[in-house]
Amino acid sequence: MGGRVSVATGQMILVAGPYRSGTGDDLAKMAANVRLMEGYALPLFRAGHMPVLGEWFALPLVSLAGSRRVGDDAFNEIFHPIAERLLARCDAVLRVGGASQGADLMVSVAEARGLAVYRRLQDVAGCESCPEPCEEAS
Repeated sequence: MGGRVSVATGQMILVAGPYRSGTGDDLAKMAANVRLMEGYALPLFRAGHMPVLGEWFALPLVSLAGSRRVGDDAFNEIFHPIAERLLARCDAVLRVGGASQGADLMVSVAEARGLAVYRRLQDVAGCESCPEPCEEAS
């Protein structure tokens, strides 16, 4: 593991990767995608950063809104908009995993806002020697 950054210099980092992409909306595959993103959260936290995933905020609200399936109106009302709202509070994005329009949108928004965008865990301060989590997701 890399060195630890101070609380004062630690960043709130949105971990952005595929959720639905390549899953055929299979719930097990989407859960595996979340687990992969969560695999990046622990080394970020241990390095002194505050990792966040849009899914941590969106999925409970999607359920409360009455969503019955991925991509329905209740899902679409919340899923990407909450990630954009969350990104407004973040200092950076760590883009992980494979193809994803949603994750690429978060990168574009971050770049437009002048936020740091990392494409490898090792590019984040304090994570220089951290291994990438295993890709078990689709």
